[in-house]
Amino acid sequence: MGLGLTKPLNTTEESKTCAKKKKICCVCLDTKKLRDECIVNLGEEQCKKYINDHNQCLRNEGFDIK
Repeated sequence: MGLGLTKPLNTTEESKTCAKKKKICCVCLDTKKLRDECIVNLGEEQCKKYINDHNQCLRNEGFDIK
């Protein structure tokens, strides 16, 4: 009747690793705000510099942005 799991679903080591991982939504907030405001007001074509700046910031934080 059990699930037949061989280890607990969430070990303390896994919890620590997840807590230390950066989330893409929580980094580069300044460049994200500038990018978003520019896109809303001027459109994506006019905001390439802000988009590229934000993408570079995300890369610097360790995210794989193309």
